Amino acid sequence: MKSTQTTTEQLLLFRGTHWHKSLSPEELQNVMSQWTAWFDRLIEQGKIKSAHPLMDEGKIVAWKKGQTVADGPFAESKEAIGGYFLLQMTEFDEALEIAKECPALKYGMMVEVRPVAGLCPALHSVHTQLAHATP
Repeated sequence: MKSTQTTTEQLLLFRGTHWHKSLSPEELQNVMSQWTAWFDRLIEQGKIKSAHPLMDEGKIVAWKKGQTVADGPFAESKEAIGGYFLLQMTEFDEALEIAKECPALKYGMMVEVRPVAGLCPALHSVHTQLAHATP
């Protein structure tokens, strides 16, 4: 069930933490210069609310016949999330266009664009289901 309650915030998730491994120092410098210019422009436009790289370490907590904790974030993912931009006052289509400008795309990085929900869609669904449940 899709919630109609959304915000004008969009999350860009940067997937792929090894995109730079085969680049020459000159290529790396070029991409990083482009990245900095892109980021600075978005800051100047007031589009970025928050942005952070993520460490290459962490744990994954799951439930598989009991609670499990595994090394992560790379335990089962070839496309680990390396960082994010939280965009504000941005509609989905605009966020998609911003993501298409990512300088590392042509080197293997992927950018996932996700709208930020005003209310957790799963929680909204549970509340709706409980409201319609017969005692």
